[in-house]
This record gives sequence, C-alpha cells and structure tokens, in this order.
Amino acid sequence: MTRVKRGSVARNRRKKIFKITEGFRGSSSKLFRMAQQQSMKALRYAYRGRNERKRQMRSLWIARINAAAREYGLTYSSLIHKLKSANILLNRKIVSQLAIRDKEVFKQLISLL
Repeated sequence: MTRVKRGSVARNRRKKIFKITEGFRGSSSKLFRMAQQQSMKALRYAYRGRNERKRQMRSLWIARINAAAREYGLTYSSLIHKLKSANILLNRKIVSQLAIRDKEVFKQLISLL
C-alpha cells in the first residue's frame, strides 16, 4: 500500500483554527496549540454571550416600558397585567418600541385599558 501524506489535511485543519483566532493578541493567533485553546474558549464565550444578550434586551425593554408607563401614572406590572386581562397580545419588545418610537399609539394603547 502507498503511504498517505496528511499535509493538506493538517494544513486545512490549522487554517480553520487560525481563521477563527485572526485578530487575537500575541501567541493566541500565531501558535497552533494556543490558538486551538483560545478558539474553543472564544466560541464558548460567544455562545454564552448570545444567551446573555437575550436577557439584557428583555430587561432593557422592561425598563423602557416602565419609564413610559409611569408618564401615564401606571407601573410596569400593572400595565402588563391590564394588557393581559384586556387580551392584548403584544410582547414586551413591541410595547417598548411603541413607547419609544410612536408615543401616540402607546397613548391610545393605554387609553384602551
């Protein structure tokens, strides 16, 4: 049997890792072993960050809704309760966008309650 050289396979594997670590500082982007570890760590951070972003955005929407509702003498919790009891199915993202971008529609929404 002929011998199979793995030059191209190994090169492609390394290129893939170095593409991920491009822009990292120091040996994290130059040495393969270090780059491999740092790329795994970076991908873990990225995964965690995507989930944290969802939490942060929801808390931002809640803060915005609360601030807008207090202008009309309501609290956030009472506004959400009234929306649900009036069977208005708007999520927090949409309500916060209405509160910021379209104050007239938000005012009409509160007058419905």
